[in-house]
Amino acid sequence: MLKKLLTVPGLFKADGALPGREDKMPVPETHYVNGHPMAPPYPEGMETALFAMGCFWGAERRFWQQHGVYLTAVGYMGGFTPNPTYDEVCTGLTGHTEAVCLVFDPASVSYGELLRLFWESHDPTQGMRQGNDRGTQYRSALGVFSARQKAQALASMEAYQERLTLAGFGIVTTEILENPEFFFAEGYHQQYLAKNPSGYCGLAGTGIACP
Repeated sequence: MLKKLLTVPGLFKADGALPGREDKMPVPETHYVNGHPMAPPYPEGMETALFAMGCFWGAERRFWQQHGVYLTAVGYMGGFTPNPTYDEVCTGLTGHTEAVCLVFDPASVSYGELLRLFWESHDPTQGMRQGNDRGTQYRSALGVFSARQKAQALASMEAYQERLTLAGFGIVTTEILENPEFFFAEGYHQQYLAKNPSGYCGLAGTGIACP
């Protein structure tokens, strides 16, 4: 069950959310970049985490380039509508934000390193937007799946807030969601910038290093 640990009170309500559907979104058999199977089960010892940082096209590319990441997939988290479509999420009536699901080898890349990449790759103080992309689906969020991930996410957010405050930025608006359900996006969104190298990417950080 979704538990919002840090969020904007009263922003999203289940009442009035789009109804969605029972059928899950079809997922490509393999990752376009590395050829790994997209659907679980994944190799033993792998860990999963979710990162939302604006448009998921550029965010996914940033992570699949990271050593130790076995798989990336784009989709939606943090809302109420089951198995939403992209068009539904864009209405703001599902409550979801665009997210990247990572399956990674903790022996090769730590969750802390992935958090640093997350914080430095976008502006987590912008609320319901990233750059020119505006809407609830572009809000910053982390999906955590263990007490350790939760503790590290909170600690890194506090540390980065200190750096941002010193640099004149506002309050971090990133949500931390415990065990959120992840819904795969449509197949054409998966590894979009590998298929369309000149495609749009609005991802931009603050220029402030995360400790």
